Amino acid sequence: MKHLKEDVAYLKGLAEGMEIAADGNTGKVMTKVIETLGHFADAMDRLQAENRDLREYVEEMDSDLADLFDEFEELAEDFDDLTEDFDDLVEEVEDMEDELDDLYDDLDEEFEDDDEDYSYIEMECPYCGELVEIDEDELYDDDVDIICPYCDEVILSAEDFDDEDEDECSSCDCCCEEE
Repeated sequence: MKHLKEDVAYLKGLAEGMEIAADGNTGKVMTKVIETLGHFADAMDRLQAENRDLREYVEEMDSDLADLFDEFEELAEDFDDLTEDFDDLVEEVEDMEDELDDLYDDLDEEFEDDDEDYSYIEMECPYCGELVEIDEDELYDDDVDIICPYCDEVILSAEDFDDEDEDECSSCDCCCEEE
């Protein structure tokens, strides 16, 4: 646009050199046209400067937008990775839950098997009146006292069985005396 200003300056000098007076109608028109062309040249310079500034601003915005887009893509990739990690963790937890369920099932089966082997009798506690389950193996063990789980009183004492066995054997007519 420098060329336009130079052309306007040349026309202005030419008009002055030709002595086109502002007196006549033609001179007034020519002077006004040259003056208007000068305004156009100034406006074009301003528009060119503004256009250059806008172009730089748009390029900066484009660069910033590209940076934001890159950051967004990185965040999206991170999110995808986190989602995959979360899904993996959920699968691990589900697998653990399945393993726990299997363990509980195994324990239930083991206890069911133990229950089948477990034989007991029920006896009413003479102290509190509650029904007490007594393992038959413990019942016939001479070294074990049977204690009520409700009142903590001794229901059957090992000493009682020892005394009874001795009393019964001494008073009976069985062959245990001969041994």
